[in-house]
Amino acid sequence: MAERIELTAVVPDSLAGERLDLVAAQLFPDYSRSRLQSWIKKGELRLAGKQHRPRDKVSAGATLTIAAELEQEVSWQPQNIDLNIVHEDDSILVLNKPADLVVHPAAGHADGTLVNALLNHDSTLGAVPRAGIVHRLDRQTSGIMVVAKTLAAHHHLVDQLQARSVKREYCAVCVGAMTGGGTVDKPIGRHPRQRTKMAVLENGGKSAITHYRVSSRFANHTRVTVNLETGRTHQIRVHMAFRHYPLIGDPLYGGRPRIPRGASEDLISALRSFPRQALHARALGLIHPETGIDANFECPLPDDIMELLAILDREDAV
Repeated sequence: MAERIELTAVVPDSLAGERLDLVAAQLFPDYSRSRLQSWIKKGELRLAGKQHRPRDKVSAGATLTIAAELEQEVSWQPQNIDLNIVHEDDSILVLNKPADLVVHPAAGHADGTLVNALLNHDSTLGAVPRAGIVHRLDRQTSGIMVVAKTLAAHHHLVDQLQARSVKREYCAVCVGAMTGGGTVDKPIGRHPRQRTKMAVLENGGKSAITHYRVSSRFANHTRVTVNLETGRTHQIRVHMAFRHYPLIGDPLYGGRPRIPRGASEDLISALRSFPRQALHARALGLIHPETGIDANFECPLPDDIMELLAILDREDAV
């Protein structure tokens, strides 16, 4: 049975004069652009209590309201893709995402995603925004994720993420020998020229804060534990590269593999062949949406990162 939603938002000054559908996408980010446009056309998303066209302009202070049935988006099809489930109850599902799995359907990845797998696992997730996805991991980043199974849980988790109360811990293996940890507090936005990349942007970027501490030192590399306050696209990859410690296996922000002088054949092979950015979401802490109790989940490092660390310990010792 479809779930009914009723939402309200007020247009801020910064969005005055923009198209209704574009403003709706900013104010209701949990819903796809196509779904919002459909609600506008059917009169289920109204501006100042009246039905408008998607292209109509909005004024600051105007109220947008949604009163609609939350039907499954028909473009998302269930697919039989294995899920490594860490925990599941009536409100949330916690899983260990493997590397090379895209989280959400998008251009170039219409299917074969985590969303398709989730719909196959539980068809009722089709009535929850983005099939319950409340945060993402990059395609080549492995690790722990939480999925909301109900609309109430979805709202609860989104509120926690916006309040920055969700604890997220990552393991990253970086190029370069660090002397200590630190914090990067630099805004991130779309790269002005290379649109597939993000970048530190002092003007126009969104607030992004990354804390990191050294876990293991090698002669030419460092394993770090990273904690996020914010969740910007590519945040850890961008911030560590900004500090001149890009992640091993990240050609987008680190360029070609950096081979230390005098490296053994095993180390050279490991660095050149590592297939992805060496980044794993290891732990997640949140308030359970139903019980209100602190819930903490962990998942072990994947085999490829474990093998990389073993080679560094043997071939790149301090």
